[in-house]
Amino acid sequence: MNTQTNAARHPMRLMIVGSEQVDAIENYYLKYLRQLGVDVLSFPAHMLFDQYYYHSLFNKLAFKFGFSRIYDRLNRQFREIATQYAPRVIWVFKGMEIFPETLAWAKERGIILVNYNPDNPFLFTGKGSGNSNIARSINLFDLHFTYNLEIRKRLEEEYHARTAILPFGFDIDPAVYRECISQDEVLRVCFLGNPDKQRVAFINELAAQGITLDLYGNHWNEWLQQPHVRCFDPVYGLDMWKVLRRYRVQLNLMRIHNQDSHNMRTFEVPAIGGIMLAPDTTEHRIYFTDKEEIFLYRDAADCAERCRYLLDLPRPDADRIRENARRRSLTSGYSYEARAKQFLEQIQSFYA
Repeated sequence: MNTQTNAARHPMRLMIVGSEQVDAIENYYLKYLRQLGVDVLSFPAHMLFDQYYYHSLFNKLAFKFGFSRIYDRLNRQFREIATQYAPRVIWVFKGMEIFPETLAWAKERGIILVNYNPDNPFLFTGKGSGNSNIARSINLFDLHFTYNLEIRKRLEEEYHARTAILPFGFDIDPAVYRECISQDEVLRVCFLGNPDKQRVAFINELAAQGITLDLYGNHWNEWLQQPHVRCFDPVYGLDMWKVLRRYRVQLNLMRIHNQDSHNMRTFEVPAIGGIMLAPDTTEHRIYFTDKEEIFLYRDAADCAERCRYLLDLPRPDADRIRENARRRSLTSGYSYEARAKQFLEQIQSFYA
């Protein structure tokens, strides 16, 4: 099969390499790019790796000690699928499973290579956040999408990479929104996410100042015991949206790889009409207006003060903030449907 000839015949044939797990950001782009008429094929390399890795203790140990051939198998599949499908563009999400040599193979065949890393490609904070394949592949991509202004600057200055900003977003069915707004409000502060040392320290500081919090995530009870804190299991799907909406204050805590940036909650909380209390970052101020659509804090003491203010706010004033947040999310194009259109415009301009 002549890959270059077929790719030219199908200019919008796109192969997405990532995951198809229920919470994968790739799913939104698969959904909306197909609605936009793009011929899209998914190769869920990351999901296939997870299925192998978590299948047995033997597989985990084999991978840890370098005896596993799972990456070889996935890269062989990558080449077979790319040869058969003949994409014009391959969009790699993160890319831990794909060898630089495999990307070079695709590049030699005239395929445009695009990357999107929802973490930081320069800072690996755990086994799932990055590896040497990511670090060694940066120069092989024709275009890097990133959510983070600082990452974009570094890619351009250190690697002379072509870049584009693609922020996180939200995807909420209108029926889900209607069900969420019918709930009774809970006058407490909520945080939805898993614990780490920095988050636990911050929560302890808030609790020490008398702020009552409900935490949703894995193993919070193992990390802290506070009289002002209640811990719950993680929530997903409709239950997640309900939690994000019903609390008076929805706390946003950033991880180390996006300190001055934004995260997925940045858009999910306002879009469901939640009142978000988030770190005062450059990007939060770009996307929302402080004290009108969201609230921003500088440190734990400032956060506690703003928690008290929001908890004491009369219900009509709180409802106005919710309405402002929801309206800004819809009118400013923060949905994943809009993000898919942004991606498509960038790709079309790249090879037009």
